[in-house]
Amino acid sequence: MPESPAVNRSPAASATGQPAAAGRVQLLLLLAGSCLSVLGAVLIAPVLPQLSRAFAGTPGVDVLVPIVLTAPALLIGLTAPFAGVIADRIDRKRVLLLAMPAYAVFGTAPLYLGSLGAILASRVLVGLCEGAIMTCCTTLIGDYWSGARRARYLSLQTLVATLSATAFLALGGVLGASGWRTPFWLYAVAAPLAIPMALKLWQPHREPATRLARLPWRQLAAPCLVTLFGGVVFYALIVELSFVLTGIGVTATGTIGAISAIMSLATAAGAIAFGRLSGKTPRNLLPVEFGLTGAGLLLVFAAASPAVVTVGAVFTGFGTGMLLPTLLTWALNRLTFDQRGRGTGLWTGTLFIGEFACPLALAAIGTGAGGLQGALGLVGVASAIAGILTAFLLRRNNQPLDVTRD
Repeated sequence: MPESPAVNRSPAASATGQPAAAGRVQLLLLLAGSCLSVLGAVLIAPVLPQLSRAFAGTPGVDVLVPIVLTAPALLIGLTAPFAGVIADRIDRKRVLLLAMPAYAVFGTAPLYLGSLGAILASRVLVGLCEGAIMTCCTTLIGDYWSGARRARYLSLQTLVATLSATAFLALGGVLGASGWRTPFWLYAVAAPLAIPMALKLWQPHREPATRLARLPWRQLAAPCLVTLFGGVVFYALIVELSFVLTGIGVTATGTIGAISAIMSLATAAGAIAFGRLSGKTPRNLLPVEFGLTGAGLLLVFAAASPAVVTVGAVFTGFGTGMLLPTLLTWALNRLTFDQRGRGTGLWTGTLFIGEFACPLALAAIGTGAGGLQGALGLVGVASAIAGILTAFLLRRNNQPLDVTRD
């Protein structure tokens, strides 16, 4: 299907009537901004034990320190829909440029804060900024490109985020060797990144309107509900793989890191595969993606050797690498310009709430399923069932994912 032209115009181009075509520079800036939520989620994971020791005298430190890592994800889930409303009502670029330096300020605050409570408060504010940044970057990708190109770039967003997570984990470990505060310096990168964003990005042109178009809630309900479960499935093995490997006797950190890296590469391969399959419908793709993910989790559940766990991790990573861009494109592509920010924010919020709930859900399921591997097995069964249900419920949906409205 031919791609429809982008509807955006840069401020300068609007005066001449010539459309401004977004290119590689704009894509790189938006992908870099999208990685900031990944930075917030994983960078400080390697220094959490040091953080616990530094604030050992703080009441409830065993509960508060893990929340320092996960609080931004919860805040993204809670605030991204509101960021989408602001982006639609005001200006995507303006919201992004306000959030970037604020992210740098709040992200680096633990460098000088002296209490765990204050650090936790700064992490809450980081999550607020991440919700705005992620929503605006994804919305602008949807604004600047359309059709199959949009689908490819959304899959590239998943690919880059996956690879950056691995890089940020390693970097956090290296920086953490000189102290638990050192990794927080990396949050400062958002401030200089805002400068080329201010120069090279633009707010897409739209006709003035007194009221925003209403969101098609019934159209968004299915992709957002599936995404809520998809967030749990996507995050399950990311956060639990090291514990599974330890449970079967793998204690070498190098081996654990290598298997985790293999899963990340499989996720990246899944995102690349989606870019080639974006002309298919959700009915075609979702059953395959949930089926692959479910098969991988069931292999991990049944495994007693690192080799089988690795195969299961590859299946799971490949499936989830295809799953996220499928869900996002399904939710985004049929929205008009003045619906896109709110729709993207709503989708982003449901994804991150699912990710935040994932460790809690696995812990609860594990108490009745004989432990972590039993919980992962049940999530695998649920994923397979989700694949069957989506095939059945979407049997009338024959619209390819690269169809778009502008």
